[in-house]
Amino acid sequence: MTQLRRDYALFTQRGVALLNLGPDSQRAFRRYWQTHEMPFSGLADPEHRVAVSYRQPVRLLKLGRLPMQIIVDSEGVIRYRYESSSMSDIPKTAVLLAALDQL
Repeated sequence: MTQLRRDYALFTQRGVALLNLGPDSQRAFRRYWQTHEMPFSGLADPEHRVAVSYRQPVRLLKLGRLPMQIIVDSEGVIRYRYESSSMSDIPKTAVLLAALDQL
């Protein structure tokens, strides 16, 4: 999320809205969002309903969800999907911007 916060303007210049989905409670999520002054929207998903609907991978040994980046167009069609293999396996902003520029 740090790189999304840092590079937020690069996305908004392209007319992109960012949404971060998290497994925490609504209260914990809101507190994190306010503390870290996140410029984009966040959605608490403690029951994993949205994560399951987008088939976000689960890390079995640690019982948590792996990061996933998706780009959904204005009609709701997934145009880009990256399923991370670890918490540090996240595409750089340049990769995401290149995917957006190809739409």
